[in-house]
This record gives sequence, C-alpha cells and structure tokens, in this order.
Amino acid sequence: MLKNPILKGFNPDPCICRKGDDYYIAVSTFEWFPGIPVYHSKDMKNWELYTHVLTDDTNPDLKKLPSAKGIWAPCLTYCEQEDMFYVVYGVMNSMNARYFDVDNFVITAKDIRGPWSEPVYLHSSGFDASILHDDDGRKYIVSLDWETREGYEKPGVIAISEYDPEKKEIIGYPKRIWRGGTDRGCIEAPHLTKRNGYYYIMCAEGGTGYNHCVTMGRSKNVWGPYEGDPMNPIVTSNPLVSNERHDPDHLKPKYFNPDVVLQKAGHGSYVETQLGEVYLVHLCSRPFRPELRCTLGRETAIQKMKWTEDGWLRMADGSNIAKEYCDESKLPEYPVKQVPDFDDFDDDTLGNFYYAPRIMPQSFADVTARKGYVRLRGQESRASLNKVSILARKLTSVYATVTTKMEFVPEVHQHSAGLIIYYDNMNYINLRKYYSETLGKSAISIIALENGEKTEFVNTRLAVDDVPIYFRLEIRGKHSQFFWSYNGKDYNKIGIPFDTTKFSDEYCKYGEFTGTMVGITCADRVKHKHYADFDFFEYKADEDKAVE
Repeated sequence: MLKNPILKGFNPDPCICRKGDDYYIAVSTFEWFPGIPVYHSKDMKNWELYTHVLTDDTNPDLKKLPSAKGIWAPCLTYCEQEDMFYVVYGVMNSMNARYFDVDNFVITAKDIRGPWSEPVYLHSSGFDASILHDDDGRKYIVSLDWETREGYEKPGVIAISEYDPEKKEIIGYPKRIWRGGTDRGCIEAPHLTKRNGYYYIMCAEGGTGYNHCVTMGRSKNVWGPYEGDPMNPIVTSNPLVSNERHDPDHLKPKYFNPDVVLQKAGHGSYVETQLGEVYLVHLCSRPFRPELRCTLGRETAIQKMKWTEDGWLRMADGSNIAKEYCDESKLPEYPVKQVPDFDDFDDDTLGNFYYAPRIMPQSFADVTARKGYVRLRGQESRASLNKVSILARKLTSVYATVTTKMEFVPEVHQHSAGLIIYYDNMNYINLRKYYSETLGKSAISIIALENGEKTEFVNTRLAVDDVPIYFRLEIRGKHSQFFWSYNGKDYNKIGIPFDTTKFSDEYCKYGEFTGTMVGITCADRVKHKHYADFDFFEYKADEDKAVE
C-alpha cells in the first residue's frame, strides 16, 4: 500500500505529468528559493527530489515580497508532439485589498533539469494558471479570473484563452467558462485535459482549507459549456453538501472532519500510467488536534482512481474521501535516492534540499571556502524581507531532532549565528551565539518572533567560550525544546519548551500557505560579511509517527 502523504511537509499544489516511464510532480514554493521543486518517480511509490525549475533569484525577483507571496501553483506538463516540458507559474506580488496582483508566465525545456527558456508573460488575470496542449496543436491557458467587484461572487470564475506559441502571447482576453461543480465556492486550481473527445476541467473548490475538494466537469468544446460530474466532489476530506459561495474565506475550520487523517484534500492533478492505471495527486494537511493547526503546512498525497464506463473519474474504492493508504501501482518498484539525515558538507556543491527565503542559498552559503564545512555569510536580520542568511530544509514530521556543530566568533552585538525553526520572517525561534556587551564576551540565548512581536529571552543568556559549539532542537509533537553542548554528547537544556502548533497557517497572521522549516542561520547587520562555519547539519525525523 502507498502511505500518504507521499511528499511530506511544505509541498503544496501538486501537478503531475508523465514522459515515457518517468513521472514528475511539481509543487509551489512561494517566497522560497530555489523555486518549484520537481520530484521524480518510476513506480508512483518512491519519489526523489530531482531538480528545481527556478534557480535565478533575479528572475523572478522575490526580495521584499511578504510571506505567502511569490511562486504559486506551478503547472508542469509534457507535450509529446514537441518533446517539450512546459511550466506555467504565477508570481503573486500583492494580496492587498484582495486584489491579488499576479503575473503569470510560461517557460519550456527539452530536459526536465533544464536549461529552461526565458519566461514568457501570459497575463495577470488571476492565479493558478495552467496549459492544455490540444491534439490539433493548439494551446490554451486556463486560470481563475479573479473577481474584485461588489455584487459579484468571489473569488471568481474559471476563464480560458488561447495561447499563440509563435507570437508568444494569449489571443484576446480570457473568457469565463466555469463556476464550479459544487456550491462550495472559492473555485481555483483549474487543469484542462482531453480524453475520448471530451475536454475535462479539474478544479479545487471550497477554499484551500477544511472544505477543500477536487471537482470535475466536461465538454465537447474547449470553450464550453461544461457539465459537472454528478458525483462532485470526486475527492475531499468532508463529503457534506455545503453552499459557501457567499464566503470567500479559504480556511473554514467548521468543516474539519474528525474521522479522517488527511484534511484539506483538494487541488488535484491526475496522470495515467503506461499500464492504464490512473492516479491523482492532491494537496492535504495533517493538523494538530484540537488546535487545528497544520505545522507541516500543506503536503502532497496520492489516490488510486478509475474511469467509469460513462467517462467520469472516480476514486478506485468508490468513495470520495481522501485516504491515508491506497493501492500501489503494478509498475515495477524503483528505489530512488532519498535526502540524507546527516550532511557533513563534504561535497563540492550544496545539497538540493536546502532553501532560503527570497534568495538562492548559494548567494551566502559556501561549501568550498573550508573543506567539510558550510560557511554562512551573515546578512540582514531574520525579520527582513530582503537578504537573509537562513539555510533551511522542510520539516517533514513533528517528531524530529535537529543538530548542528558551529564555529563562530562574533565581534559586535550585530553578529549572531545559530539554529532556527522558521515559519516566516514574523514567526521564528532562534538559538544563537552572539556578542554580549553586558557580559563583555560571546554568549548564547534564545530570541523569538511571534506574529511580529520580538522577545529576547534574557534569562537564557549564558556566556560561552569561542570554541566549537553544538546546538540542538528537539521537536516532540506540540512541544519544542532547544539544547546546547560543547562536546556533542552532554547536552544542556536552554529556555522553555515552545508551542510547535503556532508554526502554522492557522496561527501566523502575516503569512499562510507555506510550512515550517528548520535550519542554520547567520547575521551580520553591520557589514554583511562576517561568517559562521557549520561542520554538519543533522535532521532525524520519525516519519511514521502521527500528528496528534
């Protein structure tokens, strides 16, 4: 059996495609670089982090964008006629006054690992844009046409426009074609496919919260009209019929279903294997209960599907409830390389599983300056929206131990480095070494931001020697505790246990849609040049332990 989620932690808005015997899933990254991770599998069971689509942090430039903006909902497709991969993605620039100012682009590559073409601007008419490669060679862009006017249903209606690949622009203006297959409202995430003469539209409805779902419609004409699947929604966490067209809020915790493990199931994309099997990948979350806070963010799950005789897509078990387990494919098993628990930084390149907010990690993290170490050059404060030196990886379980060994000699109080748990620039906890003018020497202490309010835990301040030091974070469900050591064996507790549940969409006020990260960090708020050397970074997680 396949156990969900297949992509744990911050891996939302999955889009799946196949080229031959290879399967690829792309997910959203919002303000994090590198952008748009692509996971690869040959058996639909074992997935590896294979590559990233966006690696130039000047294009798009995400600096100064608030949390939850940036790269939204990539659509990854393979056009067999051209032997070409396409990625359509949006750069969300602002959500002020619910205008949702987004620019949508398309890029192409012969190889999934690139190089990718220069971005072609499509339009700014709403988000979650995707592309259909029709069998007659024509191409269409479908997206949510965002609504801002009073008296109109929000957030909007699905719209389509033809794309001219020669002129590299859409033809005319998008035409509205689909208001959804249910009355849950908040329609988004459209994907168009073609099968047996029908154009199928797959969407998310209900908001990307507890009323989320996957719906479908179909038409003989790409421009519609589309008829809804009489069994909509086809995948969800809550099957109750609801009419929420009047409420544009996405979270809707009142629809939490205590009987299921996978919450918020929706935003789906499907693929057919070379054996004729059908699988759908979709977004899901696993909240702490009763807080209903999703520290791991929105994750990716998979469900076995089937086509009915009358041409509708259904879950293979006949229900529409997203399951923690589903049947494996009959494809031969193909083990793949997994992200290592322990990174000693001995390689000449930085691991592809590291991320940084708004800038590429390689702009401040150097694994060649000192053999066996990663050198982090300090930059702005961790609260900045500009250039921050945080080298992080995704938290994939709320039962994890994170450890690092650091060499760092701060010279002024603006120098600091250490270990961090980070949701966004307004929510993090940092065990750091810094220069204490009060003590007249190096010290360690904890500093935290909670919804933008900074707390220096002065009672944790402790003078330390300028020798290698170990920092550790133990995440044990709802409680997280920091430790430090000189020898890496005898660890001393520092500070109080922190509430892990607060690192979530539901608690954080300034950002949403992402997930919790853990990592190492350095700041030099004077010259942006002082550095810290880290000997290793270890992330040991119990992936099988349930969120409770």
